[in-house]
Amino acid sequence: MNILDGKKSAQYYKDKITVEVAEYLAKGMRKPHLAAILVGNDGASETYVASKVKSCEQIGFESTLIRFNTDVTEDELLAEVHRLNNRADVDGILVQLPLPKHINEDHVTLAIVAEKDVDGFHPESLGRMMLGLPGYIPATPKGIMMLLEHYNIDTQGKHAVIIGRSSIVGTPMSILLSRNSQPGNCTVTLTHSRTSDLSYHTKQADILVAALGKPLFLKAEMVKEGAIVIDVGITRLEDSTAVKGYRICGDVDYEQVAPKCSWITPVPGGVGAMTIAALMQNTLEAYKRRLNS
Repeated sequence: MNILDGKKSAQYYKDKITVEVAEYLAKGMRKPHLAAILVGNDGASETYVASKVKSCEQIGFESTLIRFNTDVTEDELLAEVHRLNNRADVDGILVQLPLPKHINEDHVTLAIVAEKDVDGFHPESLGRMMLGLPGYIPATPKGIMMLLEHYNIDTQGKHAVIIGRSSIVGTPMSILLSRNSQPGNCTVTLTHSRTSDLSYHTKQADILVAALGKPLFLKAEMVKEGAIVIDVGITRLEDSTAVKGYRICGDVDYEQVAPKCSWITPVPGGVGAMTIAALMQNTLEAYKRRLNS
């Protein structure tokens, strides 16, 4: 069993970005600039945004964090997005999800102009990905592909099974893994909550991507020997024996499944770190396009 170490891989990509940014700054250019909007004080969201801001600082980006209380109106949030859309010095915009229930998340994320949509959620971004055109690939699927590339995982001809069909992870992963590329060229099965006999499909997988948001869902008996397992899930489970009173786990029952795998991502330290690296890469691409426009 080998570890697909997201932390080490993410650092590799961030180091490359740092060098490229330094070259632009040496020419007198401004820094790439990522603006993040955070609503409320949800613990997980606070952690994610803090990691993104820290990464910006590490690689030479400018970052702006805009906070709102949970009682912010949808109109107020949309007004802030439009303001950032119009700022010439902002290259990328992200809105940390989830948002309070009285706000329509689609209205807010779709209000971000496509050229600043570094999360890759805009229909134009998803359409360009579908067609294989240059654009912003959703950060988590892109991060997974970067991780597979970094470890030289041969995916050609492999059967990839994805659990979860969300528009930001599962469905994009099915497209990327089936592309005529490396990583890619897989035969893909996309499973979901209505799939009959899920274990039948998961046991066929050479590459298994768990992205359903149910902690410890994937058990050893659902995985074949030698599989490559990518765990996208991240959940805080209460644990009175832990110092913080909780532990972080993924959708995969790691202790059970890991011994059967040829490669597996840990949680934490796997896909989450790569998502941030991919977000930084998308922001750099947005910056370069704006410089050249």
